[in-house]
Amino acid sequence: MLGSTHGTLTTDLRARVVACGEQTGPAVHGLAASEGDLDVSGRPLYTPVPDLDRFFRPESVAVVGASDTDGRPNTGITRQLIAWAERVGARLHPVHPSRSAVFGLPCVPSVADLPEQVDLAVLLVGDPLAVVEELARAKVKFAVAFASGFAETGEEGAAAQQRLAAAVERSGLRLLGPNTNLNAFERFRDDLQGPAIALITQSGHQGRPVFTMQELGVRLSHWAPTGNEADLETADFISYFAGRPEIGAIACYMEGLKDGRSFLLAADRAARSGVPVVAVKVGRTETGARTAASHTGKLTGADQVVDAAMRQYGVIRVDGLDELQDTAALLARARKPQTDGVVVYSISGGTGAHFSDLATAAGLRLPALSGAKQAELHQWIPEYLNVANPVDNGGHPVGDWRGRKIIDALLADPQVGVLICPITGPFPPMSDKLAQDLVDAAETTDKLVCVVWGSPVGTEEAYRTTLLGSSRVATFRTFGNCITAVRAYLDHHRFTTGYRSPLDEAPRTLSPSFRKAQALLRPGHRLSEHAAKQLLRAYGIRVPREQLVTSAAASVRAAGLVGYPVVMKASAPQLAHKTELGLVKIGLTSASQVRDAYRELTDIARYESIDLDGILVCQMVERGVEMVVGVTQDALFGPTVTVGLGGVLVEVLQDAAVRVPPFGEDQARSMLAELRGRALLDGVRGGPPVDVDALVEVVLRVQRMALELGGDLSELDINPLMVLPRGQGAVALDALAVCR
Repeated sequence: MLGSTHGTLTTDLRARVVACGEQTGPAVHGLAASEGDLDVSGRPLYTPVPDLDRFFRPESVAVVGASDTDGRPNTGITRQLIAWAERVGARLHPVHPSRSAVFGLPCVPSVADLPEQVDLAVLLVGDPLAVVEELARAKVKFAVAFASGFAETGEEGAAAQQRLAAAVERSGLRLLGPNTNLNAFERFRDDLQGPAIALITQSGHQGRPVFTMQELGVRLSHWAPTGNEADLETADFISYFAGRPEIGAIACYMEGLKDGRSFLLAADRAARSGVPVVAVKVGRTETGARTAASHTGKLTGADQVVDAAMRQYGVIRVDGLDELQDTAALLARARKPQTDGVVVYSISGGTGAHFSDLATAAGLRLPALSGAKQAELHQWIPEYLNVANPVDNGGHPVGDWRGRKIIDALLADPQVGVLICPITGPFPPMSDKLAQDLVDAAETTDKLVCVVWGSPVGTEEAYRTTLLGSSRVATFRTFGNCITAVRAYLDHHRFTTGYRSPLDEAPRTLSPSFRKAQALLRPGHRLSEHAAKQLLRAYGIRVPREQLVTSAAASVRAAGLVGYPVVMKASAPQLAHKTELGLVKIGLTSASQVRDAYRELTDIARYESIDLDGILVCQMVERGVEMVVGVTQDALFGPTVTVGLGGVLVEVLQDAAVRVPPFGEDQARSMLAELRGRALLDGVRGGPPVDVDALVEVVLRVQRMALELGGDLSELDINPLMVLPRGQGAVALDALAVCR
C-alpha cells in the first residue's frame, strides 16, 4: 500500500504548474495572439483573415477562355458569369486568343491585354498553371480554377496540384479550386430579411439543400465551393464569414481538412465572434491508419480526433444534410436563450410523451412546471390532463380563444426558454388555428418557438403560408431534426457565453522541464519503461519508488530499499506489453520470491531474445482506479492527449476522451466528464472517491509535455496511471514512450 507523498493540492491547478517553473504564458483576450506569435512547439497562434470582399463583390472580372459558341460548356458558364457580374455591379472582360467579342462584349487575346487591373479572374482553361504567372504580372487579386484532374485523381494529379499551389504561392494571388464550380456565382435572393447563412462546401451538389432553403424564406448570403483547396481553404472562409455582420451562421460540408491547425484557428475566431459553425464532416467510419504500439494510439481513430477538436472549439457537427440545413437555419435566426428550460406542448398526450422521451434522452432539460403554473393552465385545460411538462391540452382548447392563452402562459414562465409544439399531422381547422396562434405569440416574445409539422405532404396552408411565412417560428419536419437543432442552439450559446479560447492556454516559453526531458529522448527509438518514467519525472509526474537492477542479489537489496510488497518487471526498449509474455511479477513479499522472480524473468527474456536493460524492482501500489493518459501524433492536428479507463481492459472498454493541446483545466475536467466510466472516480460499491484533482494535473502536465516536445515525442502511454483515494495523488505505474 502506498502512503500519501503527493502533498496538498491547491484549487488552481494552473497556478501550481506555474509554481513548478512551467510558465503558461499570458492570458490573451479578444484575438488569441498577434500575427507571428507562436506557441512553444512553433505553431502559429494567429492567422490573418483574408480580405475576400473583392472576391465576392469584385469591381472587375476577367473570364479567361470565355466563349459564346453554341454547344460549348464554356458558353453556358460565360453566360452565367455575365449575369452574375451585372447583379454585383462588376465590369466583365472576356479573354480569348481568337475572338474579338463574346456575347457582344469586347474580348482581349490575353490577360496582359486587359484594359484594367481586375479583382477576379475566372479560368475556363484545362491547365490553370499556365495562366498563373500571367495573372501575377497583371496583379490580379483572386482567381477561380474549374479544371479537374488534380488531387482527386491520384498521385499524378496530386503532384500537378502541388505544382499549381507552389505557383500560386509565388504569384501572390489567391486561388479558389481547382476542381470547383459555379456555386459562388449563384443568384441569391435579396428580398429576405434577418441574419443570413454563409455556405462552404467541398462538393457543390451537397450544398444544394441548404441553398434551396431560400425558397422557404431562409436567407443565404454567400456560397464558397472550395474544391480541392490548393490555396484558399475552408478555414479562410470561416474566418472571413465570422467577421461579416450580416451572417448569423456558417454551414459547412467538408470531405477533408487541408490543415487542422488553420481550421481550429478559424473555429476559434468564429467562437470569439459568437458566430455558430455547423458542419457535416464525412469520414465517421474511417478507422485511421495507426501503427501505434501504445494503448493510447489504439483508443482514438482519426475521426474521433476530428470530432473532439470540433467540440473543443465549438463547431457543431451534424450527420445529415437535413440536419445541416435545419440546425444552421435555427442558429442563424434565433435570439439568445434566456434559459435552457424546454416545454413541450401538444394536442395529444401520446405525441407529447413521445417527443419528451426523445428530447430528454438527447439531453434537453424539461423542467416540471410549478404548481401555480399548472393551476393557471387548468383554467383552460381539463383537470384530468397532464400539464406538468409535457403539456397536453386535449385538442379542443386550440380551436378557440383558449389556445392563445395557453401559449402565452407557457412563454411567460421564467423556467421556459424554448417552447416546442409537435403537430404530427394536419387536423384542420384546429391545426390551422394552432399554427396561427404560435406564429402570433412568437412575434411577442424573445423566447424560441419551434413547431414540428409532421405531415409528409407539406402542401398545407398552415405549413406553407402560416409557419414558413414566419421569421420568428422555427419549423421542422421531423422530431429528430428539431431536437438536434434545439440542443445545438442551447449548447452553442452556453459554449460562447464567457468563451475562453483554448489558445489562451498556449505556453509561449519553454519550461525547465523541457531541457531535462529533451536530454532523455533517443531519436528514432522506443524508450524502456525505466527511461519513460524518467521522462515523466522530468515533468513532475509521480512514479513509484523503483530501482533498475542487473543481478539477483541487487534485486533483493532493491526490494528492501523500496519496501515490500514489490513488483518486478523486465525493462527493455522493445517491450511494449510485458504482461502477455509473463514478464511482470506482482505481490512479492520475501527475498526468496524476489530472487526466484529475477531468475524467471531473465530466463523468459533470453528465450524471447529480448535484450534487457535490467529488471525493475518497484513499489507496489494498490487501492485506486486505473486510468490511461497518453499522447499520439495526429496527421491533421499534431499532438493529441487522450485520457480513459486503463489497466488490462483498456482496449476492450475503449472508454476514452481526446483533446488537441493547448487546453486548460476546464477542458481537462470535461474530458473526464465524457467517460462512460466517470462514476468510478466518485467511488462505487463502497469504494472511496479518488483524487480527481491529481488526475487533472497529470493530464495538464502531459499536454504540456506534448506541446513542448512536439513531434519529437511520437507516442506516450501511461497505463496504468493509478489514481489513489482523494488527497493521495496519482502514480504512473507503467509508461511507454516512442521518439521520432
